[in-house]
Amino acid sequence: MSTLLEIQEAITHLNPQEKDALSLWLNSQASPVITPADEEALLRSLDEAARDLDAGKGVPLDEVRSRLTSAEPGGYSRKA
Repeated sequence: MSTLLEIQEAITHLNPQEKDALSLWLNSQASPVITPADEEALLRSLDEAARDLDAGKGVPLDEVRSRLTSAEPGGYSRKA
């Protein structure tokens, strides 16, 4: 029997919470997928942000934190 088949069989015996935990862990192991166009857009955005900071157009980190409030686990949303 292959290791993969053994793992698949073992997964059938996990309870729903264990399957969720396994799913989260497996997803965390995947390499992020970014298209060349997305990477280029991200780099342009970072360059623009760096220019803004160099020009004194930044917002202090404490102010940013005060504008954010914890929303659902794993996410943030702006205060209204």
